Amino acid sequence: MSAQPLAVVATGLVTSVGLSAPAACAAIRSGLANPTQTRFVDSAGEWIMSHAVPLDQPLRGRTKLAQMAAMAAEECLAGVPREDWPRIPLLLCVAEGPRPGRCEGLEGQLLSAVGKLLDDALFAAESCVIPQGRVGVAVALLQARKFIYVGNAPAVLIVATDSLLSAATLQALEAQQRLLTARNSNGFIPGEAASAILVSRPTADACLRIAGLGFATEPASIEKEEPLRAQGLSQAIVQALADAGCAMHDLDVRITDLSGEQYYFKEAALALTRLLRKRKERFDLWHPAECIGEVGSAIGPAMLAVAEASGRKAYAPGPGMLLHAANDAGQRVAIIARYGEA
Repeated sequence: MSAQPLAVVATGLVTSVGLSAPAACAAIRSGLANPTQTRFVDSAGEWIMSHAVPLDQPLRGRTKLAQMAAMAAEECLAGVPREDWPRIPLLLCVAEGPRPGRCEGLEGQLLSAVGKLLDDALFAAESCVIPQGRVGVAVALLQARKFIYVGNAPAVLIVATDSLLSAATLQALEAQQRLLTARNSNGFIPGEAASAILVSRPTADACLRIAGLGFATEPASIEKEEPLRAQGLSQAIVQALADAGCAMHDLDVRITDLSGEQYYFKEAALALTRLLRKRKERFDLWHPAECIGEVGSAIGPAMLAVAEASGRKAYAPGPGMLLHAANDAGQRVAIIARYGEA
């Protein structure tokens, strides 16, 4: 295991299938989904389906992103005394800059908006926004290691919030034939969500431990026409395995950001054939986006919330877990986690 392991001590989720981590994880475990019609139509004149988060008020844009993030963060911090919050850095993961239809002002205004919704809560000065999309959670975990083991922070709060349900984003995705429609089976259902995890140094108690992190770049990204060989994802997984001090066959389940596109399923399969050296009777592939939709940066902590719930409730095939995610621009990340006692 890494010399700087992290423990996931609390989780929070706000999704289309549940407004709390227990509700959302139960729905994901059961394979439940709740797609609804948007106000937009595709090129064939059919309504575009989505996984929208049902809130009491009809919010949109940056206001809704902040509200969802605040809800997930509040759930995550429920067991932390409020006087301790100023010592905890808040790392806020959002959509990457180049994405079409991305809300303006995410780096400059969203962090303060979330704090204001939490009754003007103050967090540590190291708090920042991480605009890395689906790979943002791994970047945040790497920073969390530094804050906890070098800066002596008692814990780090990682929150992600994202939505693909804007006219500009849907129009661009539909033009690229990336949405799941009656005419296109090679696509995903767009969604929105917020997710949060609170990490700290592990104790002797049973918990989900982040044992390894890996990062790489895929030269044949989905935006390019080069042949896909899963080089980037394979390198990220190898790095994470080395960090955790284990091999691929030591793991029991894969939890990924796969949301429906054949490219990413093919990449995951190629990486597995490259790295699995011993035959396994079972190596499940879980993809929460099947239930909550393509939710961008919010999928990262959501995967860890699912991993934590599956370990704590003992429905995971085993304690060893591989989580991996990918950005359209080519960034690849892998996380090795293990549930249990020290």
